[in-house]
Amino acid sequence: MDLSRWLLWLVLAAPLAVQTWRYAAETVYYGEYLHWTGEQSARLLILTLAVTPLRRFFPGAKFTAWLVARRRDLGLATFLYAALHALAYLARQADPSAMLAEAAEIGMLVGWVALLVFVALAVTSNNAAVRRLGGRWKGLHRWIYAGALLTFLHWIATAFDPTAGYVHLGVVLVVLALRAWPPRAARRA
Repeated sequence: MDLSRWLLWLVLAAPLAVQTWRYAAETVYYGEYLHWTGEQSARLLILTLAVTPLRRFFPGAKFTAWLVARRRDLGLATFLYAALHALAYLARQADPSAMLAEAAEIGMLVGWVALLVFVALAVTSNNAAVRRLGGRWKGLHRWIYAGALLTFLHWIATAFDPTAGYVHLGVVLVVLALRAWPPRAARRA
């Protein structure tokens, strides 16, 4: 692993390590930790999705080439934050039947489905999986769009104040529109 990749992981993981330590030391409350990990995961997801539009708008820029080369790292960091978000929730739940009842509510259900999508993407975010899956790898990783929309629906449906969730959903919709625009035929011309 090259130095820039180590530095990227340090930047991505250090805040999570500090916040997780603070949560374990009980200087950060459960709700704060849950909100923070979810919000950071959502923001990293937006950044991951924004790599392609940034590359299109700045085609010769070195930073966009660097982002393209690190897109999998960004996606894995997104998953790491989301996984700790889910683990904190699971660790807090004492009653499995109550957790299953909550999981059936639409806000929680879309969150669990999004997490399952991200598990599949994280497990296949390596060169061996790319080789093994061949052309199907790209099709599988297009599920990131559904996972993103489910993530923001989860945020909106479970937040005490969904305003920030709506704002982030708006940003992700703009990013997704920029990924699709201009149409492929126009890009080749």
